Amino acid sequence: MTSRLMPSTNSGRRWAMRSPVPRSMRRTFATSRVILSQAFHSQLDDPAAAALFSSLRTSKATPQTLTEKIVQQYSVGLAKDKFVKSGDYVTISPHRCMTHDNSWPVALKFMSIGASKLHDPSQIVMTLDHDVQNKSEKNLQKYQQIESFAKLHGVEFYPAGRGIGHQIMVEEGFAWPGTLVVASDSHSNMYGGVGCLGTPIVRTDGASIWATGKTWWQIPPVARVNLSGVLPPGVTGKDVIVALCGLFGKDDVLNHAIEFTGSEEAMWSLSVDDRLTIANMTTEWGALSGLFPLDGVLKGWLKAKATTAAMGLADGPYKTKAAERFTHPILDELFANPLIADKGAKYAKELYLNLSSLTPYVSGPNSVKVATPLSELEAANIPVNKAYLVSCTNSRASDIAAAARVFKEAAEKNDGKIPKIADGVQFYIAAASIPEQIAAEEAGDWQVLLDAGATTLPAGCGPCIGLGTGLLEPGEVGISASNRNFKGRMGSTDAKAYLGSPEVVAASALSGKLSGPGWYKSPEGWTGVVRGEGDGIKEEDRMLTMDEQLEKIIGQLDDIVADGEKKFAPEPTADAAVEEAPSEGALTDVYPGFPERVSGEIVFCDGDNINTDGIYPGKYTYQDNVPVETMAQVCMSNYDTEFSTLAKPGDILVTGYNFGCGSSREQAATAILAKQIPLVVAGSFGNIFSRNSINNALMGLEIPRLISRLRETFGDDKALTRRTGWTLTWNVRRSQIEVQEGEGGAKWTHKVGELPPNVQEIIAKGGLEKWVKNAIEA
Repeated sequence: MTSRLMPSTNSGRRWAMRSPVPRSMRRTFATSRVILSQAFHSQLDDPAAAALFSSLRTSKATPQTLTEKIVQQYSVGLAKDKFVKSGDYVTISPHRCMTHDNSWPVALKFMSIGASKLHDPSQIVMTLDHDVQNKSEKNLQKYQQIESFAKLHGVEFYPAGRGIGHQIMVEEGFAWPGTLVVASDSHSNMYGGVGCLGTPIVRTDGASIWATGKTWWQIPPVARVNLSGVLPPGVTGKDVIVALCGLFGKDDVLNHAIEFTGSEEAMWSLSVDDRLTIANMTTEWGALSGLFPLDGVLKGWLKAKATTAAMGLADGPYKTKAAERFTHPILDELFANPLIADKGAKYAKELYLNLSSLTPYVSGPNSVKVATPLSELEAANIPVNKAYLVSCTNSRASDIAAAARVFKEAAEKNDGKIPKIADGVQFYIAAASIPEQIAAEEAGDWQVLLDAGATTLPAGCGPCIGLGTGLLEPGEVGISASNRNFKGRMGSTDAKAYLGSPEVVAASALSGKLSGPGWYKSPEGWTGVVRGEGDGIKEEDRMLTMDEQLEKIIGQLDDIVADGEKKFAPEPTADAAVEEAPSEGALTDVYPGFPERVSGEIVFCDGDNINTDGIYPGKYTYQDNVPVETMAQVCMSNYDTEFSTLAKPGDILVTGYNFGCGSSREQAATAILAKQIPLVVAGSFGNIFSRNSINNALMGLEIPRLISRLRETFGDDKALTRRTGWTLTWNVRRSQIEVQEGEGGAKWTHKVGELPPNVQEIIAKGGLEKWVKNAIEA
């Protein structure tokens, strides 16, 4: 296998000849696929940073995407004149870092590495939002420990019931346009709705930021999504992202950063609340961020926030410091120096969607990758048992107003009386935060839903994460305005969960079946949603500026040079061909204590998009000190209850593509380790799982060829988990695997990506937490 060709740093011309990436600069989470990134070594030499990787080299100015520009601002230790780009490993010092119910586990990690003082208390925000309905002594004790820790260290703290952490980050101004903000939760992408580059980290990263102010990040490839047209009446931001997840559901943006752009009319048709919903669920689309620009819509929202704060209208019976951050002088400075993508910035891919052609969509059942026009599901007369207007995705005042409108319009046909929800349906509502609930109450919308028979829950995650009141029972069907409908996430694995807009949730609760309010009218001649790859502009309609024409010519030259390299490149030398025929001199060094070989029987879980809920059930996620034996027992149980009895210590788990997508829970990795499985092989991994694996000493390989071969052999077997009788042996020194296809079967070898000694060291020492502790003590 050869590495993807990388831009040369020896020439200022953008169409410079390229050369293969050296073996010492390979991706860390080993893979047999084309390698995107350069790699790192020097970051490991700085234990205080707890930053693993760095491949920073001096380069001349190059056009940057908005994502790259923001990362540039928050990267530390860059070489002089270094312009960061996708693929670079960087040490980042984020503007803010939010932790929620997992703050105490992060605190334990923080203390276990020998740290006693936060590097910068103003960088940290703590919120309690996930298990707020749990009044057990154990949970209340944890909450008290978090609050005491925050008070001791001078950290901004928001107690249980104040709101969901992501909503607090937005409404309090912690997630600020043009900044980089991280949180120990996978829906940190939501901050992109206000022009803030939000991305998830894991608990170990959180401890590193608390102690040093920094952690590591690899800048993802950046995808640009071009929007045109305007949202039709009855179509919402939720429909946009549900449709994107389904219509581009083949890992199109997996592990990418997304930048949303579009025509002025398209962007004006998307409110900030719509954008927050879309950005929030870019997580489910597979992306690491979803960034909207600082445009007229966002500026108007920010000005309104500043005016409200200046008039004292933001104050209430809850903690808020919004008035300190949303001020007109601060906004004037922001607007005077906005960050925007450079002309000529390179994107890994471009997609387009015509909003005018969009229709209401519903996700499911039990998968965000399945998106169906609402009209088709309405025709199926699918009964609903539970409806949920909850979560950070869609429970702001505007969402509550949309749901209330459904009942208000029905009241017009019911002698002005608000109708009750259908018999046999339970309708749960929880605001994203107390300020949003108060706004809904003052508008009268909250009371409308109560009059209709809704059951209120405290402002928090609740049913969305599968905690507290109102979970789905076996055989039930639920429709939710939240962000995830993974099997078993919201209750029983034998239930069916759908996702839709707030008005669809309300209409379904009212009718007792999956339905909408009837606001959308399909245009005459409508043939489907207009979408595809590229920017969506027809060549005959394209008007290019001189700069754009020059950029197009340069891009064509890039393609010509790349094609020429493929056709006329000389035969590779022994050094260049080292991956195909490694010599003794090209072998990977093996760190002392790291095994030279890893071998075991393959246990095959033949599924794509197996998420972290499937790997480790949500109901255990916020229970601290779960015994290792219990973690091993429940490992993969939401995917297959038989896994626990079929998988044995020492097995090698092999699965499909996008393994470990979903939430940022590190137990998805540690539960597999608890099962004494040392190595996971997949066609591809969700980025957050890869990060957790490295940080927790679980080894991983990406080998699409092996997945294809297993599916060729066992494709007719419908078992979710099967013992194959095949063995896999990974030769770490030679970066090669050997597969024996059962007794007397074929034997073959395949090259895989190199696992550098610096990453071996982290795994050999038991993970990043122990590595940092060891480095501090040294």
